[in-house]
Amino acid sequence: MPLKVFESASPAPSHPSLSHLCLLVFEAVLEVVCVSLPGYIVARLGHFDADKQKFLANLNVMLFTPCLIFTKLASQLNAEKLSDLAIIPAIFVVQTLVSWVVSILVAKGFRFNKRASNFVTAMGVFGNSNSLPISLVLSLSQTIKGLHWNRIPGDNDDEVGARGILYLLIFQQLGQLVRWSWGYHVLLAPKDKYAEYQDEIAEEGQYRYRDEEPSEQEPEILISGLDGDTEDDGESNASEDYIPAGRTPVANTSRASLAGSSVDNDDILNFKKGGYTRGGALANTDLEDDILSFPRIRLRDEAEVEHGITARVKKALRSLKDKTSVVMTRQYQRLPQPVRTCLSFIHMSVMKAVAFVWDFMNPPLWAMLIAVVVASIPNLQQLFFEDGSFVKNSVTNAVASSGGVAVPLILVVLGANLARNTAAHDSPIDTEEEKIGTKLLIASLLSRMVLPTLIMAPILAITAKYLPISILDDPIFIVVCFLLTGAPSALQLAQICQINNVYEQTMGRILFQSYVIWILPSTLFLVMMALEVIEWATVN
Repeated sequence: MPLKVFESASPAPSHPSLSHLCLLVFEAVLEVVCVSLPGYIVARLGHFDADKQKFLANLNVMLFTPCLIFTKLASQLNAEKLSDLAIIPAIFVVQTLVSWVVSILVAKGFRFNKRASNFVTAMGVFGNSNSLPISLVLSLSQTIKGLHWNRIPGDNDDEVGARGILYLLIFQQLGQLVRWSWGYHVLLAPKDKYAEYQDEIAEEGQYRYRDEEPSEQEPEILISGLDGDTEDDGESNASEDYIPAGRTPVANTSRASLAGSSVDNDDILNFKKGGYTRGGALANTDLEDDILSFPRIRLRDEAEVEHGITARVKKALRSLKDKTSVVMTRQYQRLPQPVRTCLSFIHMSVMKAVAFVWDFMNPPLWAMLIAVVVASIPNLQQLFFEDGSFVKNSVTNAVASSGGVAVPLILVVLGANLARNTAAHDSPIDTEEEKIGTKLLIASLLSRMVLPTLIMAPILAITAKYLPISILDDPIFIVVCFLLTGAPSALQLAQICQINNVYEQTMGRILFQSYVIWILPSTLFLVMMALEVIEWATVN
């Protein structure tokens, strides 16, 4: 197979020395740690609980991350670059298959049961392609100078970071699709989905029912009427119309019968408003009653009028819809049967496709789609990003300001998430997890951060060397691929484990070990391998 021919004949610059590279990677990782540490501290102090973390994470996904995606992609993409991105799904499939095979073999080596094996598979297959890799790519694009692409004249650090975010976002969306389908419903399913745990769940249900059985002795009623049980229902309502200062209590008496008594309607109304004298006699405040009741009557009339207008508008729209439906149905019935069958099939297919797309799409994907549209139309791209233009100085700058919040907020939530998962849980202790928790931790780390990297590194090197695909010449793409092969397990797995009650304690230990203990040596090793592959692939 022939070697790829590079447009630039000059050799790529050699990567920094090992000591300098260690310093650069340490700077990038330390930047991530410094931004994440305040979130960890605030969460440990009790001011950043799980609900607030979830709210900020959802706010970031709904608002700030789409702004970041739009500003980074729409300003850097063009029609030529879009055609080169088809290699990313292929690499994702290969990485997923390698991680899946590795995790199955590791689980068999540790002799785990089906539930534990699925847990290890989830930890190995679903890596983090969002928070940590994005921060590392942005940091590395500013610190390591050998990542510029010789195919792009005048390539700079900002464009390197923008392309890295683009690659990561495509990997991220592919991972999200598999994570919340196969991962949520199969790999991290609740315990009751496994046949081997049915007897245990049944016993737990019997014990829980026995503990929740009501006591045979009912509590003694000390004061009659406090618990809602009285001998005479009429007497229980006597206090509702009670008039103080010597008035006789009136029970179950209609307003018609009060006309001939000493207590009339005005007295009762004045008493409810507080219009009685200190001595006990009710004050005569008929004029005050009229004044107070006038605003209420006016508001009620306005509400009735508004409600009537709204009802008439809704009725008119409903009538128009019904008439249109009748006309369309008549026209449809006049068509031949083959045409009707074809139209029904087309309608059903379109509705299902629209429903699938609507469920699959999310704000980052919508932002990516809009960015692709803007980047594909040169005039539209110039409108949004030309220096000095009205749209650039107003709309684009506002979106860019919101996008600048995305990465710091991701890291703050990451630190808080680690604090929440390392804290003690109030959930009952799982005896099975106590026995195999350490083995699950070791197997998960091997399946995610060690073995897939050793297998994918030669595959990526050969691909970058021999496949004639232009995107494989981009140094930041090679760095992204290597970072994803050994990235820690995805943070969303902790959320799924909490929802389905799947090895929560072990999940917290895995996140702590991955993001705190092993992140620096792992990142250093991955970046060194990526730079070696880049240098080897550029040699003719």
